[in-house]
Amino acid sequence: MSRTIIVERPNKTIYLEDGRVYKVMGPDSLASDVFNEALNLAAVGETGLATPKILGVTRLDGKWALSWEYVEGTTLLDLMKKDGARLEAYLNRFVDIQLEMHRYSATRLPVLTDKMHRKIRASGLDETIRYELHTRLDGMSRHTKLCHGDFVPSNIIITGGDEACIIDWSHAAQGNASADAAGTWLSLSFYRNLLPDAPDLAERYLALFCEKSGTARRYVERWIPIVCASRLVQGKPEEREFLLRQVNVVEYE
Repeated sequence: MSRTIIVERPNKTIYLEDGRVYKVMGPDSLASDVFNEALNLAAVGETGLATPKILGVTRLDGKWALSWEYVEGTTLLDLMKKDGARLEAYLNRFVDIQLEMHRYSATRLPVLTDKMHRKIRASGLDETIRYELHTRLDGMSRHTKLCHGDFVPSNIIITGGDEACIIDWSHAAQGNASADAAGTWLSLSFYRNLLPDAPDLAERYLALFCEKSGTARRYVERWIPIVCASRLVQGKPEEREFLLRQVNVVEYE
């Protein structure tokens, strides 16, 4: 059996073997986190949305591991890299896929606002800013829409039959679609190295999302400081200055 490494990081290794994708967690991973991710995959699969089918949770070499079916195809990010002339068409499709996802309800998944409150508390931000963020979050409309939590082009696989399959549901939750869009805007803001010919990708995405969904841009923008504060817990030094600049907007509103 041949094994092909897809991702290798200190906290996880993802590889393809015998028609299955395996995600082997780091030695310090909690069983509850692994089973929660498996539940996410199962719950999302039950909506009818095109996603990989969960196949099992097991122990491999003393580590927790998940497995799901392999979906053959090319990520939307790779397509964007290969054919820059079609970037606008790919971006339109990207937004359409996200809007289709948001049409589903996901009441069996964790509540997005609850997750964000926990992350704000753990963000290390000044108490006054945390208070403002918690207050803003409490004032946002609560929905039960299916939110991916990391909806980016690298998590969309386009199959040989030109069908779209969404992968990597470890951050999935039920919540407000505009919060999910704010998270995508944030992730695309760090795509400059991946797509250097599209430095304004995040802004182009947000304009398209608002136009296609009929959402006022200012409504999505109210989520941005909240999403940025939540992302601070990842502790990436290269992102910290940008995140803090966005979070501090709440002081002046």
